Amino acid sequence: MHLTEDARMLQEMVRSFAENELKPLAAEIDRDERFPHESIEKMADLGLLGMTIPEENGGSGMDTLCYAVAIEEIARVCGSTALIMAAHVSLACQPLHLFGTPEQKERYLEPLASGRVLGAYGLSETDAGSDAGATRTTAVQEGQEWVVNGAKLWITNAKEAETMVFTARTGGQTAGTRDISSFIIDPRSEGVTVNKIPDKLGCRGSTTCEVVFENARVPNENLLGEPGKGFKQFLRILDGGRISIGAMALGLAQGAYEEALKFTQEREQFGRPLAKFQAVAFMLAEMATRIEAARGLIYESARRKDAGESIIKSSAMAKYYASEVAQWVTTRAIQLHGGYGYTKDYPVERMWRDMKLTTIGEGTSEIQLLVISREILTEL
Repeated sequence: MHLTEDARMLQEMVRSFAENELKPLAAEIDRDERFPHESIEKMADLGLLGMTIPEENGGSGMDTLCYAVAIEEIARVCGSTALIMAAHVSLACQPLHLFGTPEQKERYLEPLASGRVLGAYGLSETDAGSDAGATRTTAVQEGQEWVVNGAKLWITNAKEAETMVFTARTGGQTAGTRDISSFIIDPRSEGVTVNKIPDKLGCRGSTTCEVVFENARVPNENLLGEPGKGFKQFLRILDGGRISIGAMALGLAQGAYEEALKFTQEREQFGRPLAKFQAVAFMLAEMATRIEAARGLIYESARRKDAGESIIKSSAMAKYYASEVAQWVTTRAIQLHGGYGYTKDYPVERMWRDMKLTTIGEGTSEIQLLVISREILTEL
């Protein structure tokens, strides 16, 4: 898909930033499980943390295609940083943008979109992953407040966040999805405990957390949207979020392909570069082809979102295919590096580990196939 002039200029800017600022830190933050505060501050200065939010709400007012391009370029060198950005923009900012009151946007969205604070989104729980409707966290109204009890799991950015949108049951444990509501809270509030989950497989520079609520109190004005509409809200948020995770997968695949291309042209065996062997050249050709196909799906879904069209099927297809391509490409990039690919001396090892998150987060590959099959059967 042809990029607009704005998207092309943004791509050049973000690629330069990623190469000069993010790439030198990628191995370190992965090794040390260190959150890259310095990188996030620079990204805020560039307007990357509120890309899809209107300027009047503190954002950059860019379209979804530009956002996908930016995520792709960042993931190309650092999956951790791309995940931090995707969770902040797609999961923390978007619910406030779509469902927040003017007062909520002024108080919470503007600081998030400007990058002055980071955000998180609390949806998953121990027994509510693919079945997000199985939420067990409860919010009981007492006067002008809601009292929240329960726990969220696998929450990106929660340790650094000052604003978190989360879901809870507001009608008891047996009301089904129609009694799930959304709320806004500061994770540093009394009654909220945030525990970092250590030693993850990949994306180790981003923090993944458990968030525990023990009689945490949320004022009435922090109810996001109408009571009982939380389930429909997060389905809409996840549809858009799949584009960003798909773009992250695309960037990881592109980065691994470029590393493999470089290595196979420099590494010699039997008196000639590896890339001169037909088996290797064909593998590189298939990498490039699959990546380009994934890019087409991502960009087309972004275009549909910007045009106001339904993206339920297109975003699921894009996220599913891009993440599966990333898995295929990063695995073969390691293979082409031989023994070197099995060490931390080359970035393909890290890219392979970072990639795995994209087949799980924002809905597993299996859930994407479920969404796609439902949509195509409904169209008959």
